[in-house]
Amino acid sequence: MSILFAFLIGGLICLIGQLLVDLLKLQPVHVTVSFVFVGSLLELFGLYDNIIKLAGAGALLPISSFGHTMTHSAVELAVKGSYLDLFGGVFQQTSSGIAYAIVIAFICSLIFKPKG
Repeated sequence: MSILFAFLIGGLICLIGQLLVDLLKLQPVHVTVSFVFVGSLLELFGLYDNIIKLAGAGALLPISSFGHTMTHSAVELAVKGSYLDLFGGVFQQTSSGIAYAIVIAFICSLIFKPKG
């Protein structure tokens, strides 16, 4: 049953993204930023953890999970330490993902020729 929920909820998140691109003519970068913001907002109100419990990997794989992780680690460190830890906490759990994205983008820029 958990596989079905992961598929349905992950698919729903992707469907919403595709509808935003097709119907509202948003650029993929706008959809990405919107999903990160919504993931952060849902984590701020304590809702994203419930979605993860229900959907598992279906909620952890989309880009909205990146916003959830950034907000979760920032708030966790701000509560434990000081408000200055809020800024450092943003990158504590997400730094490996950011580094991976930078390295892959660099490799792709060496392999492929950009349009324009």
